[in-house]
Amino acid sequence: MLSVKDLAVSFQTRRGTVDAVRGISFDLAKGEILGIVGESGSGKSVTSYALMRILDAGGTIAAGEATYSGIDLRRAAERDMRDIRGREISMIFQNPRAALNPIRKVGHQIEDVLRRHARATRQDARAKAIAALRAVRINDAEARYDAYPFELSGGMCQRIVCAIALACDPRLLIADEPTTGLDITTQKAVMDLVRDLIRERGMSSILITHDLGLAAQYCDRIMVMKDGVIVEQGDPVQIFSAPQHPYSRKLVDATPRVGESIRSLLPPEDRKAELPHHVHDRPLVEVRNLTKTYRGSSGPVHAVKGISFSIKQGQSVGLVGESGCGKSTTSEILVRLMDATSGEILFDGHDIAGIPAQGFARNPRRAEIQMVFQDATDSLNPRHTARQTIADPLHRLGGLRGAKLATRVEELATLVGLPLPLLDRFPHQLSGGQKARVGIARAVALEPKFLILDEPTAALDVSIQAVVLNLLVDLRAKLGMTYLFVSHDLHVVRLLCDHVIVMKAGEIVEQGPAQDVMSNPQHDYTKTLLAAAPKPPARRQVA
Repeated sequence: MLSVKDLAVSFQTRRGTVDAVRGISFDLAKGEILGIVGESGSGKSVTSYALMRILDAGGTIAAGEATYSGIDLRRAAERDMRDIRGREISMIFQNPRAALNPIRKVGHQIEDVLRRHARATRQDARAKAIAALRAVRINDAEARYDAYPFELSGGMCQRIVCAIALACDPRLLIADEPTTGLDITTQKAVMDLVRDLIRERGMSSILITHDLGLAAQYCDRIMVMKDGVIVEQGDPVQIFSAPQHPYSRKLVDATPRVGESIRSLLPPEDRKAELPHHVHDRPLVEVRNLTKTYRGSSGPVHAVKGISFSIKQGQSVGLVGESGCGKSTTSEILVRLMDATSGEILFDGHDIAGIPAQGFARNPRRAEIQMVFQDATDSLNPRHTARQTIADPLHRLGGLRGAKLATRVEELATLVGLPLPLLDRFPHQLSGGQKARVGIARAVALEPKFLILDEPTAALDVSIQAVVLNLLVDLRAKLGMTYLFVSHDLHVVRLLCDHVIVMKAGEIVEQGPAQDVMSNPQHDYTKTLLAAAPKPPARRQVA
């Protein structure tokens, strides 16, 4: 169905020509699902944009051939490509909210595609759009037809994007990181849906992802890319059990699995003994009957419904559950960015729930409770250098000035593994992993007793995630901190946490020691979460 030969893609930049894809070749058979894996900058997405001929300004196909069902995609006229896009080859983009028009009803957006490719008339477009919504398993499709993207959850928006991509019955579907940002059960629902539709319709697909576990579960063949070239390809079992290229081995090793340690995610040469950490019997945080209620247009919305739990000093506690279960609301109340409706929060024996969130910035305990946010890019001031970002809490809350401030910033950069020459760079000049380190350095600058981590590695490549998670383990031991780790990645929680709290619809449904909850879950919802987690094939056996 698709044949790519010696494809090269380059971009003209102010610093010269950048070769993003360098002479790659592969074939895709009818009915096959091909996974393209690799880290950010490996050329995965650029390859797919080149096939669709939607490269950014400055990007060109410099060499090679791409043939789809006998059609030369490189040399086809733009008029012909407009006809091919959507009708023959469709694409699911990484960020569903960015891919949808925010001021247009989702039903109308599906109609646009149908009518552009003459698959619907003005008279039957609505009925066909609703049928497309039903095809992606959207309940109450008639009502959803009139919804705007902002009225829908992330998982629902991703289904809408799938509906648009599949509306014209394409023969080839390219899915570019289709589950980034989705919780684990929604991820499984979307991927099961895509796989089932591909089988039902006799389509082929390219799945682009940095999640090797996901690729192994859903793909017939995996292609590993690094620095614009294909370093290895084969079936999932072969790639996982006996990867041939050092880069493939690095990615496979960094993929979290059951029964392994946090250090096993790192390359062998970077592994060192874990530092001991001490958990005390005395609780540092006690939450009692915590409730958060919002006023909705159709009545009160209960985001958190009277939950209670405690976190011991030195403990690492995982808070897991799907999007909308109340995890982030709970963490924002604990870090005092939001006020609770009712309930108590005892921190180090003092009730801090009664202190208004707006006034907590001036409270002496502000320095003792800090947070690492989910999106390192959005949580950093784009106009501040890394140095200024790390210095901010030291200056505001620690009262440091001059040489002492400069010395402390450099100590923190060294502590989190951020090279000192990068301190004077702005966020847009840093990689995802480097930005994550800046966010962590800022959060630990005042050596807080309690650190809340809200999905700190969700957007990171697998090998960078491994480094950041190991950094967090070491910092907890060195600084004696207590963690609340908010995540939907159960494999990561298993590695990082001593204790787990499972939330659903604002309530705690199960909690206990991490190993007990993960190996012998008692609640059906916990069992559902564990069943939804991608299960990579067994690790390679080292002789």
